[in-house]
Order: sequence, then structure tokens, then C-alpha cells
Amino acid sequence: MFTLSATPSTTFLTPRVSPSSLSSSSPSAASCSSLSSSSRLCLVSVRRRSSASPCLFSSLKVSAMAELVKDTESLSLSPIQSAERTETDHSRTFLSATTEQELLSVIRKETEAGRLPSTIASGMEELYQNYKNAILQSRNPKADETVLSNMTAVLDRVFLDIEDPFVFSPYHKAMRVPFDYYMFGQNYIRPLVDFRNSYVGNLSIFYEIEEKLQQGHNIFLISNHQTEADPAVIALLLESTNPHLAEKMFLDLVLQTYIAGDRVVTDPLCKPFSMGRNLICVYSKKHMNDDPELADMKRKANTRSLKEMALLLRGGSQIVWIAPSGGRDRPDPATGEWYPAPFDAASLDNLRRLGEHSAAPGHIYPLALLCHNIMPPPAQVEKEIGEKRMISFHGTGLSVAPEITFSDITASCQNSEEAREVYAQALYDIVTEQYNVLKSAVHYEQGLNASTPNVSLSQPWS
Repeated sequence: MFTLSATPSTTFLTPRVSPSSLSSSSPSAASCSSLSSSSRLCLVSVRRRSSASPCLFSSLKVSAMAELVKDTESLSLSPIQSAERTETDHSRTFLSATTEQELLSVIRKETEAGRLPSTIASGMEELYQNYKNAILQSRNPKADETVLSNMTAVLDRVFLDIEDPFVFSPYHKAMRVPFDYYMFGQNYIRPLVDFRNSYVGNLSIFYEIEEKLQQGHNIFLISNHQTEADPAVIALLLESTNPHLAEKMFLDLVLQTYIAGDRVVTDPLCKPFSMGRNLICVYSKKHMNDDPELADMKRKANTRSLKEMALLLRGGSQIVWIAPSGGRDRPDPATGEWYPAPFDAASLDNLRRLGEHSAAPGHIYPLALLCHNIMPPPAQVEKEIGEKRMISFHGTGLSVAPEITFSDITASCQNSEEAREVYAQALYDIVTEQYNVLKSAVHYEQGLNASTPNVSLSQPWS
């Protein structure tokens, strides 16, 4: 559904189509067939809609996108065949670079040849320099090697999407073959995390979550949202103690879903990382009317997304990560202090009701994430695609609190409207409490001493 806001230039090759859209002409049928996996995962993040870069994308009507998705050649191939064809046809020009100078030279040559739009080329160079500076901050003796290896892969994937733009389906499964986009993203983020100054709160509850998933229950993690790197950071902080949970949250092996706004599937420098996640897409309510002509389409798209999620939840063993703020956290303009953005009670209530109507038991846990220094968003919400990507090497934090039940929190409420507001505020307060503990540990350098009776910090990778 995101692809309704973006289409490749007519000079590009036939768009690639999300593997999940090739399995069936019906989104519902595709979702039903996917429910046969032994275990699944669903990650949800509500983000804003933005306009695409004019040199690459222009707004599409629903009918235009339908024509792209119906491309007969793509539909005649299996997902693996389609991906393998793309890998074979891809020029691989960036992978031939063996030094920084050669890599930057390739950007300029492809731009001069007209195969790389100048705006994307500028973003590539900026991303390279920012990533290099961040990795050098880590004082890793192999920093130069890491930068070159990771950035050649990133620029190669970005250029591939310029040559052959990938079209995301409403429900996109993470692409692991013939190119492993999941590990590509993890390898890119890993060297940015300062594990010596990173912490996990209430590790025992993550074990509890694993047990419930194994019993066929659905898990909802109600969280703040800080950066494009959030999914990778969560997986990295859990991989040493909860590798199965980390994989369930972010690997295609278990049918996970990460619900996101259209920036992650239209921004050329973001799309390759999104291809390594399973996605269900929703448009943020706060940006629903940015383009009045597309408002109705976006509402219908969100309805289809909820139906997709309902099918997934019906099978059980789903873990859903949702940021009910509708976007990334931002610092206070007056103080510069970061804090979780307020939760939208209506969005949260819709998800809760969706979970209650599934056959499997559901559990809601408040989750706090601190990692904004790694890839801070712009100070203000931007509507245009192509934001500057500031990057740094920094400590991070993740904490989960005990399950919060709706009935316990809202027992004294007089009506449903009051109940949903009270419940949303209670979850927000618990997330904020955990966030403040993580901030004390990471930013105020209190480390493990920042632990409280409600948040027990550890560094399980040490």
C-alpha cells in the first residue's frame, strides 16, 4: 500500500515486487497461506507519510499502482526466481570498489552517466562520511575495513533499487535469499552500538515473553520509537541471551511483521534496510490529510492492514511491536531533553481490541527503547523524503515492564472513552519510567547503579 505514493521514473527497469505479493493475487489468500509457519512474529511501528523525492518518485493514484503490481513478467516468476534474476542483472558497480576513493568515484561516475540522480548521489556521499565518522568514534582497529565493507554493500543495494525499484506489498516478508537483507541491516548497525555503555532492563521478563510465545500466545510490546535503527538495536541487545526471541522479532524464518509508514518503503536510503524486515504498513493519523487527494486511499489501506494483522493474530505466537505515538520521539525544543512522544489512545485501543478478538490469548507489555544518538531524527517532523542522516557510535538501552491488563487499570472508569485514555496514559507512564532509568544509565553514566526496584539493569553480553 505504501507504494501508492511512489513510482520509479519511466527510464528504470521493471519494478521488483515483494515476494509475498507474488504468492497470490489476493492479499488475504497470501496471508492465510503464510499462517502455516510453525511460529510467527509481528512488529508494528506507526510512522508518518511523506512525499517522495521528485527526481525519483511522484504520487500515484491507486489505479496506477495496480498496473505496476500486475506486471506480467514479475508475476510469472516465483519470489526466488524474481530475486535471482535481479541479482544476475544488477551491475554490481559499487562492489568493485576496494578503497574509499574508488567508492566515492563510482558515485560520481554513475551520476555523470545519468544512471544515478544527483539528489540520491549527494545523500550517498553524506551517508558514507557520517557513517565513517561514527565508526571511527568506536576506536575499533578495523574501523576503516568495517566502513568500506558495510558502505559498499549499502551503496550497492541503494543503486540496485535505482536500477530496479522494489515494490512493497501490503504484507512484505523479509528477504533472506539470494541476498540476506536482514543480516545486511544487522551488520550495518552493530558497529554503531557501544555495548560497554548499553543496558537491558528486566531481562527475566523477556524469558517470560518467550515462554508465552511458545505456548501459542500473542505478545504486544507497547513502545516508544526513536530511530530507523530501532528493530536492529532491539535484536542486537537480545541476541546474546534471547537469540530465539531476537530472531522471532526480526527474521523471516518465523513470519514476523513490522508495521511501518511509507518513509521506510519509499526513501531510497532506507528501503534496502526495510526489505530485511517483514512489514505491514499503516499511515499515521497525524499525516492522514497531508495530501487530501490520497486521504481516502490511505484510510482504505489502513483497513486492509488491520485485516492482515487479524489473520496473523488468529494463528497465535505473534509478537507485535507498536509505537502508538505515530512517529519518532523528538527532543524538547526548550531543554533539548529527549522523552517518549505521547501515545495516541485511539490507535492503542484499536490494537488492543484486535488482540482481544483473536482466538489466542494476548498479553500487553510496556517497552522502553533508548537509542536516538545512533541515528537521531530531524528536530522537527519533515514531510519530504530524503532527510539528513546523522550517525554516531553510542550506548543504547532496552527495558520491558510486567504485563499490564486493561481491566485492572480501568476498573474504576465510568465509560469506554475514559478507560482508553486512562489505559494509554498508564502505559505511557511506565514506558517513561523505564526510559528515565535507561537515560540515567547511559547518558548520565550511572551504569548498573541506575537500577531501581522496578527496573533491574544488566549487560548480559559482558
